[in-house]
Amino acid sequence: MPDPSGTAAGAAATRSGPGRLLVAVYAIFALAAGARAGVQIATRFSEAPFAYALSAFAAVVYVLATVALALGGRTSRRVAFAALSIELAGVLIVGTLSLADPGAFPDATVWSVYGRGYGFIPLVLPIVGLYWLQRTASSAKV
Repeated sequence: MPDPSGTAAGAAATRSGPGRLLVAVYAIFALAAGARAGVQIATRFSEAPFAYALSAFAAVVYVLATVALALGGRTSRRVAFAALSIELAGVLIVGTLSLADPGAFPDATVWSVYGRGYGFIPLVLPIVGLYWLQRTASSAKV
């Protein structure tokens, strides 16, 4: 009986080879962004509530991307595409706003200045992820 969420080959494709590294990096970012947001919200939320809430939102996006890329079925690929697209838009919007109006971000978020605090990985990661989804799309088709 076929898997209703997609093919086994498609699932394996997103999480095999370079996809394993991609899933691992997303998992690390989910943990890092979540831990950072948790500490900031618990200890200093009143100092920069928007920035800290944005870091928490980024953590949720990273968790969604991690799980969706690891599962790799048809529905999971769609969730991954949405999460990676939201991440890329977030990095571009928040990165631009944090440069144009630094006062709006009294404390850095994961996506501030295009992810400078994280070696610009938040800017590159969704591009790589979207490329990987596109590259593995043919193996996901039945």
